[in-house]
Amino acid sequence: MPVDAGAPTPDDPLVAAEDDPRHDPDAINAREAARIRRRDREADAEARALMQPGMGKVFKQIQDAQAKAAKEPPKRRKKARA
Repeated sequence: MPVDAGAPTPDDPLVAAEDDPRHDPDAINAREAARIRRRDREADAEARALMQPGMGKVFKQIQDAQAKAAKEPPKRRKKARA
């Protein structure tokens, strides 16, 4: 069998050849998909935490504090003594 016979195969079986028609650049393996799901779940954790029972009161307190701060003029700072 000659050296150049057949399609070239990559050294690593997990790495597909660029010219292979079965190669899909948008496909991701199961490990990468799981990592993406974990990342997205962790990113949404803060938003889900506010939906837990009892967090409505905290949310209202935050809104009230922001509304109060928006109505009041900023406090004047004292000049530092040199």
